[in-house]
Amino acid sequence: MTNAAPHGLVKRTVSVVVATLATLGLAACAVGPDYHAPASEMPTVYPHAKELAPLNDAREPVGLDAWWNGFDDPVLTKIVQRALDQNLDMASSIARVAQARAAADFAGAELLPQGSAYGDVSKQRQSLESPLGKIGSNLPGYKRGQTLYSVGAAATWEIDIAGGLRRGAEAADAELQAAEANHLGVRILVAAEAADAYFRVRGAQARIGIARQQVQTNQRLLDLVRLRLADGIGAQREQAQAEAQLAQTRVTIPPLQIELETQLNRLDVLMGAQPGTYASELRDSTSELTVPQVALAQGPADLLRRRPDVIAAERKLAASNARIGVATAEYYPKLSLSALLGFESLSAGKLFTGQAFQPAATAGLRWRLFDFGRVAAEVAGAKGANAEALAMYRKSMLQATADVEDALVTLVQLEAQSHDLADEIRSHERARQAAEDAYKGGAVSLFEVLDEDRQLLAARDQNAKVRADNARAAVSAFRALGGGWS
Repeated sequence: MTNAAPHGLVKRTVSVVVATLATLGLAACAVGPDYHAPASEMPTVYPHAKELAPLNDAREPVGLDAWWNGFDDPVLTKIVQRALDQNLDMASSIARVAQARAAADFAGAELLPQGSAYGDVSKQRQSLESPLGKIGSNLPGYKRGQTLYSVGAAATWEIDIAGGLRRGAEAADAELQAAEANHLGVRILVAAEAADAYFRVRGAQARIGIARQQVQTNQRLLDLVRLRLADGIGAQREQAQAEAQLAQTRVTIPPLQIELETQLNRLDVLMGAQPGTYASELRDSTSELTVPQVALAQGPADLLRRRPDVIAAERKLAASNARIGVATAEYYPKLSLSALLGFESLSAGKLFTGQAFQPAATAGLRWRLFDFGRVAAEVAGAKGANAEALAMYRKSMLQATADVEDALVTLVQLEAQSHDLADEIRSHERARQAAEDAYKGGAVSLFEVLDEDRQLLAARDQNAKVRADNARAAVSAFRALGGGWS
């Protein structure tokens, strides 16, 4: 009988607690506004898509998930993949996602009862001068030294009457999704930055090659002038002009070399390596830059699901909406239930007996009844944050469309510039050869040849730069479209 009574009491207590909590849980509701995603304000088409259509017709289409494969450059593919695997910004964003996931798990755990177990043994020597000591010392059999044994389990549950905890969990889940979207944004950025640096490397290499070819051409011309001067049919002025032209061409190489080395270092950092680690893999490439087709079939509406910054902004808007509910819940009382099942005894042998059993149950109520001014301020702050998040979401949609439009305009105009430069180079090559032939025959001065050399070098250099810029513009377009993840 002694052991059965405590078990019956425990069973009845647990039944009452469970029934009470179930009733309160079913009756509970979440205050605050329910979230509804804002209506899309995207245009139906890109204004400059028609101008890009003729260029796309002549190229192979490429998927947005791994757009770098569309450039048909194994070195580029290797670099982008290495950057995605080793980049330190990627590692940081993964850590931020882990933090957001932990916060969401914590917010979800707040909805559940919290339990703990305890057990301890304490020894005490009672002071005879204390109130208890003075009283106890007058009793027969009093012992100053005591050992207390206790063991048990406790549980606490805050009843989410107004739904504040659920709104908090809802906000934490939305913030986790925003962190995951931001991670995708970092992935897109890293891939685009690696490709951009790669094409700047290729552009610098091409321009350095052109400059060195021109140095050789100018050197041959200087040799010709010196030969004519030795034969008595030249002039010192022509030799000085040829030497100045040769030096002027050489002067263009150091800035290009600086560009090359800084972009190689940029690539190494993007790949999470010390500068100079992978430079040897990119030396003196002769691969042609091929710009793939930029797919625009889905239109601007596709940016809502492809652009991580837009996705993150929408999730932050959802989180701020839930935070209104968290603040509003402070108007309502908070109820918590606690239960303790334990044993306590001065004797270890009698610890787990009915006489040592001491259950306890507590119901607590907390209500900020006289603090509604602060609660109102908290609600107003949450609504203000929601309004700010809505504005940022709408801005992200506008910026996404503008980014694509800027990239498309750049692609179209660079393509047109590239065609015109090709025609200009062919004309300058014919004019330069004709001028040299005429100079050898004495029909024109050396100035005519040097001027054609200068114009030809400028056109070839500009064309190499435009070709690299065209590939970089395609990268910007893929990045603006949210390409780089599946």
